[in-house]
Amino acid sequence: MGGLTPAELATFRGRLEAFADDIFVSLPRADQRAHGECYLRGLMLEGRRESIEPMAQRLGEVHYQALHHFVATSPWDWRPVRRRLAERLVAALAPTAWVVDDTGFPKDGPCSVGVQRQYTGTLGKRANCQLGVSVNAVTEHASCPLDWRLFLPEGWDEEAMATRRAACHLPEQVHHRPKWQLVVDMLDELAGWQLSPPVLLADSGYGEVGEFRWGLDARQVAYVLEVRADTSAYPEQVRPTVAPHKGRGRRPRPRSRDRPSSLRQLAMAAGQQACVELIWRRGSKGLQRGRFLALRVRPAGVTPRRLARQHGGELPVRWLLAEWPVGKPEPAKYWLASLPEATPLVDLVRLARLRWRVEQDYRELKGALGLDHFEGRGFPGWHHHVTLVSVAHGFLTLERLRHPKPAASA
Repeated sequence: MGGLTPAELATFRGRLEAFADDIFVSLPRADQRAHGECYLRGLMLEGRRESIEPMAQRLGEVHYQALHHFVATSPWDWRPVRRRLAERLVAALAPTAWVVDDTGFPKDGPCSVGVQRQYTGTLGKRANCQLGVSVNAVTEHASCPLDWRLFLPEGWDEEAMATRRAACHLPEQVHHRPKWQLVVDMLDELAGWQLSPPVLLADSGYGEVGEFRWGLDARQVAYVLEVRADTSAYPEQVRPTVAPHKGRGRRPRPRSRDRPSSLRQLAMAAGQQACVELIWRRGSKGLQRGRFLALRVRPAGVTPRRLARQHGGELPVRWLLAEWPVGKPEPAKYWLASLPEATPLVDLVRLARLRWRVEQDYRELKGALGLDHFEGRGFPGWHHHVTLVSVAHGFLTLERLRHPKPAASA
């Protein structure tokens, strides 16, 4: 989707101004609120977004330096803006799930906050870039970022980076945290805003981390997480046993005496005869069908004692969902899900596959709204920009919900 023409933008200018008044109510000064609404229009209009200067020229009502200062260095707090946007979009979308995602922001030099040569799925390779992690509300028809974190590589914690940290206005308390921990931080922040996910979805970069799954369990957040084939687990029927007490020392705790299997081994033991072929979506590209296997398993690994006590000393039971394409000798993808045992297979599959919505909407966030085009280098500027882009995308999402297109025939 490209940018809007001035005539197209004029058709909903009044609604945009009312929306901006509500979203930016926390900004303390009238000129900041005006610059916020102006920046939204600049993001939406067609034209180059690599620089704020041509954006200001297109708008013709604000000086480049004033707009740049508002985004890059002005001290307004982005958190209340995100909170209000999240409240509005969650209420409007009634999301099916929240999706965790991360995306790359390519950079030419070494001076932007958090930049490093690192792998980004955006480019499918290692590149000089920043990485942003987001939590997004999702339905089959729309999505919107609810919260953001900038991933800070470990090297940025080194003493040699002190000068660069200061130049980027990076707060002293902000240090490297694994991406999965950034997601947990966002979930806690969103919970403080009285918002919680119906179910959380994430790819294997998060799902394969046992600490992340345990963190979700501890917060009673249901999930469907992609995992690797070599993730270890036991069959559902495996129970811990207690070794005889010899009368000295502590009594032995219950533990599983057998070695765990990999998810691949458990799926292969069930065999292709246990698979079900189903249609999981009817979309603009026709019927989306596949062959899936669902088993009840007990993921292995070091489980926190508190979680084990909640399950009577046993490892908790989870769904293993595997996609097994016809003609293939083994499954191609695996997921672990903490959904009830009565959950229909088609619902498991639809949730596991729902991440496509965010991937599609990232094309608008980047291609039409300039998410990765911010020219500033500082920590506040990065957060201001991604927040404002999310607000612009949220408004356009609400507009599409007001005037939905006719559903394409399957």
